[in-house]
Amino acid sequence: MLRSAVQAVARASAGPLSGIATPEKWVVDWFTGDMANSAGVRVDYDTAMMYAPFFAGVRVIAEDLGSLPLFLYERLARGKQRATGHPLYPLLHDAPNDMMGAMAFKEALQGHAITWGGGAAYVVTDERTGVIEELWPLRPDRLRVKVRHRGPGRAERWFQYIDDVNGIYANLAPGEVLYVNGLGFDGLRGYSVVELAANSIGLGLATEHYGAKTFSNGAAPAGALSHPENLSPEARKRMADDWENIHRGIDRAHRVAILEEGVTWQAVGLPNDANQFLETRKLQVTDMARWLRLPPHKIGDLDRATFSNIEQQQLDYVSSALNSWLVRWEQAILTQLLLPEERTRYFPEHLVDALLRGDTVNRYQSYAVGRQWGWLSANDVRERENMNPVDGGDAYLVPLNMVPASGSPATDDEKRAAARRHARLLRGRSIAARERIAKAWAGKIEEADQEIADLEREKVEELVDEHLDTGRGRRSTSAFIAALQSLYDKDGPIAQAMSALWLPIMTAFAADVAEDAADEVGHDEDIDLSTWSHAYTLAHIGYRIASSFGQLRKQTETADTQEDAAAAIADRLIKWQQERPEQTARWESTQMSNAAAREAWKEAGVRQLKWVTQGSKNCPYCTKLDGRTVGIEDPFIAKGDEVDGEDGEKLVAKRDTKHPPVHPGCNCQVVPVT
Repeated sequence: MLRSAVQAVARASAGPLSGIATPEKWVVDWFTGDMANSAGVRVDYDTAMMYAPFFAGVRVIAEDLGSLPLFLYERLARGKQRATGHPLYPLLHDAPNDMMGAMAFKEALQGHAITWGGGAAYVVTDERTGVIEELWPLRPDRLRVKVRHRGPGRAERWFQYIDDVNGIYANLAPGEVLYVNGLGFDGLRGYSVVELAANSIGLGLATEHYGAKTFSNGAAPAGALSHPENLSPEARKRMADDWENIHRGIDRAHRVAILEEGVTWQAVGLPNDANQFLETRKLQVTDMARWLRLPPHKIGDLDRATFSNIEQQQLDYVSSALNSWLVRWEQAILTQLLLPEERTRYFPEHLVDALLRGDTVNRYQSYAVGRQWGWLSANDVRERENMNPVDGGDAYLVPLNMVPASGSPATDDEKRAAARRHARLLRGRSIAARERIAKAWAGKIEEADQEIADLEREKVEELVDEHLDTGRGRRSTSAFIAALQSLYDKDGPIAQAMSALWLPIMTAFAADVAEDAADEVGHDEDIDLSTWSHAYTLAHIGYRIASSFGQLRKQTETADTQEDAAAAIADRLIKWQQERPEQTARWESTQMSNAAAREAWKEAGVRQLKWVTQGSKNCPYCTKLDGRTVGIEDPFIAKGDEVDGEDGEKLVAKRDTKHPPVHPGCNCQVVPVT
């Protein structure tokens, strides 16, 4: 029913039926061209792309835009971070579907947007959740953009997709299509450059055709053979054929002609220099650059390009021609792929730094200015140069001879205010430094915990085989629990293995954090946390072995049969192997960095700490704690206290919480109040 209705709409929009008196449109197009032009050459979307300057211009813009990384960012209170956890991030940055990468997808839509006026992609969403899963380009020759007016100043765009070959007839709502259009008369549909530039493209194709015909004719203008007498039709035809056989074509050019019986040659065309053939072809390249808003050198016209101006032309191209398309893409994604409530939090943006890079000398001079005036660190510069960070490279230089604009010496209040500003600046950098330290050690923690999980599975399975193996007739749950308790004793093999693996890692981790924390508060003396980190690690080992033993014992005691107990224990061991190392690394990297920093600040004389929410803007528990200040010996949340969440849910503290994390996934930080 729907398909037949769409077909009827398509037939109605195609116009009246064709006949002898009213030939079909394709017949007219075949002889006159799809787009009206004065050059007498067929111009349509296919032949236009055969014209070298136009194809080069479309390719430049499409490939440049397609090659730029496109990121989805999350807005922070100050700054931004990449929203790698959002479902749209991998679609925009990596691959919109399983058949093409992000560059192929973007350059295809951009090419359609230039030539057809708009590029469109079908948005595939999960029917249950509404989450966008894939983006697929739609062929522009099968897509019709419709505008429905809802009243004065109100209009909406919808689409018809008609594919007679595959039998696809669909009306698509705005939410089902990502549509990127260029300049247009209504803001909803873009002008087709091929249609508007039909005359220019037709003239260019005509000059190419003329040049090809000229060379096929021996690169000489047309002419006529003149005979003093009247010739019979047979003689005229024989003379023309003989002349063509001798002289037509490049390979036969410049042969000697012997004219008999008073026959003479008269040229009736103009030579190429008189026609200004080469100048016309050069002008057409410039004309195409004008249509596409490109510097001529981008499509091969280097007549006016010099070493001194080509870099400026490149910067002008990025900031004008390319930037306008980048903004169109970013706004289309923002308004068509993100929900209204998401737009205040997330936004897309292209990374254009690579196209704006100057030569080496200019870049290094710019870095020197930023480094000397304190808004670039060594690692900031290295990151821009695609180099790895170095230890100690996060420090920012501050000129020591700066005074207020009045020129008078700073007062005590101004000095204290400057010190507070400087402390806040260092605090933000220190949080970032601690996060980098934690990230560096998280991988080592995960590797160590993976070894422990593998060892636990091996040892526990041996006990299962020994005490719960029904095939061997040795079935004793009590004996299994007793053996399990020995395995998880505080001096047992699991605890010893954890001590051997965790102690070196936690001690070195704490030392790195302590050094950074001391620098943050200007403490010059060394802070030794080896004793503290040893006690910290042993406490966590004790908690872990007690938890593991308790879980396995519960699996044993709650099972109906020993077979069920063995199966439940096997499932738990596998789950530990697959999930626990990453969870442990995430938890410990946050907890150790905050705990060690707190201990270092205590030794440095800091008396108060503040809770700072990091990356948990939507977490109601962390939001409640954000900005809370307590004495360094006091908990942010005391054991048994409740923190309100959403929908009446409450988080009840199981221990005194003196630093983050407060729950799994929390990566908040504490900072010193100086």
